[in-house]
Amino acid sequence: MSELFPVSEPRLTEDLVTLRQKARQLLDLRAPRDGLAAYYALYHDPARTRLWVAERGPQVVGFLALCQTGWDLFRPIGVLRARYPTVAQALLREALLPNRPYYLVTTPEYQNLVEEALEVERTSLNRIYRLDLNRYTAPQINVMVTPAPSPDGTPRFVVRSQAGAIIAEAGLNWQSPHFAEIYVRTEPQAQHRGWGRAVLDSCVAWVLGNGILPLYVVAEGNDASRRLAEAAGFVDSGAREAVVEGIGKPR
Repeated sequence: MSELFPVSEPRLTEDLVTLRQKARQLLDLRAPRDGLAAYYALYHDPARTRLWVAERGPQVVGFLALCQTGWDLFRPIGVLRARYPTVAQALLREALLPNRPYYLVTTPEYQNLVEEALEVERTSLNRIYRLDLNRYTAPQINVMVTPAPSPDGTPRFVVRSQAGAIIAEAGLNWQSPHFAEIYVRTEPQAQHRGWGRAVLDSCVAWVLGNGILPLYVVAEGNDASRRLAEAAGFVDSGAREAVVEGIGKPR
C-alpha cells in the first residue's frame, strides 16, 4: 500500500458515517453519472456496507464501497471512484479478497484495472439514460398493469398472463433521495405487445410522484432496451459505467 494514499475502512457505525462524509466529496449528487455510486457509497443499508476511503493529506482521492444486496447474497456489488490510477489499484488491493466473487462498477477509464484484479467472468459497458421532463408526457395507465411490490418491499408494476404468471414487470434496482434506477423485464412470449412500455410508464409515474428523477441503464448494443427508454422520454445523459463480474485473484 502506498503511503501517499492511506486507505481507511469502518470498524464502527460512527466510522462509516465519517467515511461517507469523506466519500461524498468525490460525488455530484445531482449528476446521473454518480447516481449508482452515490446510492451504494452513501445510502445503502449501513449493516450491509463496507467503505474504504483513500486520502492524501487533507484531500480525499478515492473510495471503494462493497455492499451486500438481495440481488445476490454471495456476490457483493462494488463501486469504485478514484482521482488517479494508483489510488484505484490501492483500493482494489485493500478491499478485494482472493477467490471471492464480485460485481464491480466503475468509470470506463478504470475498467482495465478492475479486470486486472479479477478473474473476469463478464464485462459490459452501460449507457446511463435520464428522464427528460420536456419530452415526457404523462401516459394513460394501462389497466392490465397492477402494483405488486417486490419481496423486499420496493415498488414493482406487473402484467400477468391469464394463468396469473408475471409476463412483464418494472421496478427499482435502487433508490436514493435524488434518483431511482428502473429496470424492465418482459418474457419472450409477451414481447412486442406494449407490455414493457406499459409497466415502465407506471413505474416512471410512481418515481416522479415521489419527487425523484428516474434513470434507466442500457447496455451497449441493446437496441431494443434503448428504443424502449427513448420512447418513454429518456435521453442519453452521456455518462457511461463499466461493469466487471469476476473472482478475486490470488495474491
